[in-house]
Amino acid sequence: MAEVRLKNITKIYSGDIVAVKDTSFEVPDQTFTVLVGPSGCGKSTILRMIAGLEEVTEGTLYIDDQKVNDVPPKDRDIAMVFQNYALYPHMSVYKNMAFGLKLRKYPKTEIDQRVKDAAEILSISHLLDRKPKHLSGGERQRVAVGRAIVRHPKVFLFDEPLSNLDAKLRVQMRMEISKLHDRLQATMIYVTHDQVEAMTMGDQIVVLNQGEIQQMADPATLYHKPTNEFVAGFIGTPPMNFIDAQIANSNGKFKLNFENFELNLSDRMQAEVGKLSGSEVKLGIRPEDISVHYASPLPANSANLVSTTVELVEPLGNTALLYLSTPSNNFIAQASGTILPEHNSSLDVTFNMEKAHLFAPDTGNSLTVY
Repeated sequence: MAEVRLKNITKIYSGDIVAVKDTSFEVPDQTFTVLVGPSGCGKSTILRMIAGLEEVTEGTLYIDDQKVNDVPPKDRDIAMVFQNYALYPHMSVYKNMAFGLKLRKYPKTEIDQRVKDAAEILSISHLLDRKPKHLSGGERQRVAVGRAIVRHPKVFLFDEPLSNLDAKLRVQMRMEISKLHDRLQATMIYVTHDQVEAMTMGDQIVVLNQGEIQQMADPATLYHKPTNEFVAGFIGTPPMNFIDAQIANSNGKFKLNFENFELNLSDRMQAEVGKLSGSEVKLGIRPEDISVHYASPLPANSANLVSTTVELVEPLGNTALLYLSTPSNNFIAQASGTILPEHNSSLDVTFNMEKAHLFAPDTGNSLTVY
């Protein structure tokens, strides 16, 4: 297999449209790297530059130690799986999988063996004589993956391959592709806008926004130690809550105030907050770090207490999402699904400030020491 390296890659389209800006990262050999971000962030453009389907405007692209900026796609030894499967409708599954090998003039016996081996890996051996129109969406996706496998390429590229499948099938195919990576020990680069796919599949995740890398890390680091407000809000379902707050000094200890509520800061936050020149800060807290109290109201002096109104309840079985409001803010709490509050009822919650995050309101960068 191979490693892929991007060094100061920029892609500019006509009209001075910058799709990717000065991007550098490495995909180590045999790893599963996911490029994730909202639509238009440049992730598919990066994948297409690696494949050779888009020219690199500036920077250098390496596969192993070979510079491939000017190498034609057919000579890069990569295989790409597209969003729309791109199968030949008039060919059988077998012929679809074998077509690329025939163009490269592989011996018939080797083609036959490779196709049958790939079909067995993907559990589609019984479909080899069918045409694509007789296959389900999941089966077509397996054929598209099989067509890539038979090539034995250095690098596999996946461009949002599951976006056309229903929710249940997407979960199944996520598992299948992850197991395939474990079995082949291949270098894979996977593009998706779905952060759940990214978190469940990637060894390494590259979070992109507006053509620039926001953070590159493993899934746990992205979730628990986001480098800025964008990553914190993009990674996680439901997303992190953000509240504008003010820093206050109370007897030598720094606290956060928003509206008429007072929140204690953990010891790890005290030093960083003390260095801030201004008093404004953005508080970030995940829904599962907001504790809900259904019983009698807590004493007014309880630590990190926030009194709210229930706007909406979304039962999800064993859990529920509570959409809560204060006079000037709205946020989501995740609670047990066994007891559900009524709409428009009053509800006390407490914030777990040991799990909270702080962000600079002007730059969005994290102020939290992890």
